[in-house]
Amino acid sequence: MTRKTKATFTPEQKLEYAKLMVEEGYSNQQVQEISGASGSAISRWKKQYKEELTGHTPDNKTAITPEQQRIQELEKQLWRAHRDNDILKKAAAFFIRDNHSLN
Repeated sequence: MTRKTKATFTPEQKLEYAKLMVEEGYSNQQVQEISGASGSAISRWKKQYKEELTGHTPDNKTAITPEQQRIQELEKQLWRAHRDNDILKKAAAFFIRDNHSLN
């Protein structure tokens, strides 16, 4: 028995296949035949696309719509800024404490 290799799809490809189903009326089966993806993957893409259209940003996975991708990138930048700010606060407190002990 040979094992089927797992196909990987970019967010842009997932978006195009989801649009075919939601906007163009293609069935899951038709997209499965076109893409070679599994039925469960196609159902997930369609569900995720519909959720993103309503403004829901997916947790723990890459968004497929450009708007939600931008939101994810901004959230990541904000997280990094908070992390950097916390590091700077701790460093400043350390140096202030260290400076007082020298006097």
